[in-house]
Amino acid sequence: MSLDAPLSLACVPDAIPSADRPAHFALIERLFQDVREKVALDDGYAFRFDASAFADVARFIENERLCCPFLAFMLEAQPAGGPLWLRMTGPEGTREFLDVELPL
Repeated sequence: MSLDAPLSLACVPDAIPSADRPAHFALIERLFQDVREKVALDDGYAFRFDASAFADVARFIENERLCCPFLAFMLEAQPAGGPLWLRMTGPEGTREFLDVELPL
């Protein structure tokens, strides 16, 4: 795929093995119940989590990169045990997609 080619909002449902999907969906539900702040961006959202969520956020990104190849992820860990910021961005329609897919 060319980096210049436009990405489409298309999920790859079978990218996460079926045996692993229930745990992934449970992780999403648990993780996004603990969002401390949600900021709308032009092309997605930024979510603030407590520093203790680092491993769960990293696991979420690892799985989501498989099934949602159109999303870009940026994880920022603030110094001195400060909060985490996860930015999820993508092509037009990404924010609307995330509104439907994430349990907030």
